[in-house]
Parts: sequence; C-alpha cells; structure tokens
Amino acid sequence: MPYTNLVPSRNQVGTKWGLSRNQVDIIRNCLTTSAIGELMQVVGRINRTKFRNQVLKPLMEAGWLEMTIPDKPRSSKQQYRLTAKGRELQARLRQAE
Repeated sequence: MPYTNLVPSRNQVGTKWGLSRNQVDIIRNCLTTSAIGELMQVVGRINRTKFRNQVLKPLMEAGWLEMTIPDKPRSSKQQYRLTAKGRELQARLRQAE
C-alpha cells in the first residue's frame, strides 16, 4: 500500500489520509527530534519492535519521517524527525482539524 497518495479514497482504512491513528498522532506531535521511547509514549504503545515496523517504518518509507543517524538504525542515540515533506503533511493535518 503506497503511502505517498494523499488523496482520500473510499477503499482506505483509517483516516482519510490513509494513515493509521498512531501515524497521524506521530506526525501531529513530532515538533522536534524525538527518541523512539518518546514517540511510543505519544501513542501509548509499549512493544518497540511492532511500533517500529507498523508505525515508523511506513512513515519513513513514505518520506515523511527520517532517522537522525541513518547509518546506525539500532543506535541507542537514534532519534526521528519530520522531513520537509512530513512538515507539509503536518500542516495539512492541522488545517483539516
């Protein structure tokens, strides 16, 4: 399922943007660089692996979120931030509220 299409579709599950509720919450609340633990608290998730695979990975594949240390994805100092494309989506989500 490609995440780059921002046009609402009747076939999409979740929000009208095709994102899960957790992904929308991450985009809306990611104001600065954040560690995975901080992002997990935002959405109330506790399983780090599932969170990374189900929430963060699709956001990164769509180009909305990026790692601060892309060469070391498992680094204890790894943080995540919105890309320019992610900030644009954040603005669209806030307008849609």
